[in-house]
Amino acid sequence: MTQILIKNGYVFDPLNGIKGEVTDIAIKDGKIVDPRELNPEEGITVINASGKVVMPGGIDIHSHIAGPKINIGRMMRPEDHYTTNKPGVFPYIRAETGLSTPNVFRIGYEYAIMGYTLVAEPATPPVMTRHTHHELNAIPIIDKMAYVVVDSNWMLLDLITNNDPKLLAAYLSWILKATKSYALKLVDPGSDFAWLLQGRGLDISDELPVYNFTPADIIKSIAEAAQVLNLPHKLHVHCNRLGFPGNYATTLRTMELALNIHRVSEGLALHVTHVQFTGYKGDSWSTLESGGEEIAKELNSNPYVSLDLGQAIPDRAVTTMTADATFQFVLYHIMKNKWYSSDIESDGASGIVPYKYKKKNYVNTVQWVIGLEVALLARDISRVFIATDHPNAGLFTDYPLIFAWLMSKKAREDTMKKLNQRALKRSALPAIDRELTLYDIVFMTRASPAKLLGLEKTKGHLGIGADADVAIYDIDPTRIDLSKEYDKVIRAFRRAWLVIKDGEIVVRNGEIINPLVNGSTYYINPEVPEPLEKDLYRFIHDKIKQYYSITYESFIIDENELLRPKAVNIRTLLR
Repeated sequence: MTQILIKNGYVFDPLNGIKGEVTDIAIKDGKIVDPRELNPEEGITVINASGKVVMPGGIDIHSHIAGPKINIGRMMRPEDHYTTNKPGVFPYIRAETGLSTPNVFRIGYEYAIMGYTLVAEPATPPVMTRHTHHELNAIPIIDKMAYVVVDSNWMLLDLITNNDPKLLAAYLSWILKATKSYALKLVDPGSDFAWLLQGRGLDISDELPVYNFTPADIIKSIAEAAQVLNLPHKLHVHCNRLGFPGNYATTLRTMELALNIHRVSEGLALHVTHVQFTGYKGDSWSTLESGGEEIAKELNSNPYVSLDLGQAIPDRAVTTMTADATFQFVLYHIMKNKWYSSDIESDGASGIVPYKYKKKNYVNTVQWVIGLEVALLARDISRVFIATDHPNAGLFTDYPLIFAWLMSKKAREDTMKKLNQRALKRSALPAIDRELTLYDIVFMTRASPAKLLGLEKTKGHLGIGADADVAIYDIDPTRIDLSKEYDKVIRAFRRAWLVIKDGEIVVRNGEIINPLVNGSTYYINPEVPEPLEKDLYRFIHDKIKQYYSITYESFIIDENELLRPKAVNIRTLLR
């Protein structure tokens, strides 16, 4: 393995309290080491990072990069590929294509070029997760993981009805282990079941048809099971009534649930995802307003919840795709263009609709405002995560724009000149003066995601023993005012000067130079007591026969089906 010494760079490493100090970083055998451990006789690659910033590789906790919905999105969007083809470079760099529905090679290359080294696919249905892993295996360079969708799973709904929390927790541990997934995901809890039976969605307090409980009961039951399982990332929640005016009230009630979840230890109880889509005040599209202030207020008073932005990007053509089939049906009738919808056995439903965010559109401007208001009004940015819900509100390649908006009031003002002024007059954003620092951005994209995922021992920092995932950007924070010269922030973060993955240099001067590096796929490997495992086995076999057209074995994904699998062994509280 290469020995590397990075010298003279301004290091930003929040987990180790390093805030722009000039510090040497040494790498050996794919790990960060003490510089004294390097052996000159074995050869040392010295990188002079003078006038540049050095930080851990970025971590994206929510980006749709793999699975059946991505592949279908590619097929239904040929126009997304016509003018975006980039030929391969002999002998190893593969051809790239697609923007909102990029192929696997562009996903890996573009993330690496931006300095990101770990990405989470946030929604994979259990019966289709083998497909998801096939695509994750094909994405080059970066580490990956997937969250398994369980919100309207019929077996799970039966277990909640039976009021057997121990067997419910055991079932969730089984589904994580069987599908080689990393976290539990809820999408509009219970609504897919109501959609399939009655063609409607649910608010958080509505009762499910057939079952005598509510989406709030689903969230609470699974969140408490996640506590018992001691999962690192407790629960990833896509709130009910996404995309509907007035839904900020549902988001607030969802966040409040975290206060009533029985926790076995201090820390987060649940994570609310793409809050922009569930942050709407008003009772119609014409009266729509931002609920960002209210959501930030709840976040500030509730230490048990975190959230990501789902930041909308003006003038961006996207491909919306979600397991929230209810809203996709509504969006299709608004757009009157393409629409795809599917029912996935007894796991849930999904939909895909192309969309474009327009600069002068009133609703789209409100959407742009919400995420920025939440981030800028949050007192604890360690519980706020930058994401576009790629490819729903924007693309992952738009992250440098978001960095600029958060770091620079001038950047926000320059963008606001191009947007709908009536919408801006009804929002708090124009009056917010706060500007985040570069250290804050590193915290939100490196340190905090590593902690949220329980990987802070090896990811998200540059301390001794960490994985050697390093990003260096050609920007000198001592010579320019980042808030005024925000265009330089955008340029620097769009194309990293140098990126190291697992101790190997993969990007230089914003170009891929080593595409043969393959990242790991992380998954949770929880333990289940043997007596409980036997009860669970009987239950699952009976229910699969009752609800599915496939067999028990179809769910089981063997570790050898994953390229570079990395199990995170979990000692649960199940007894």
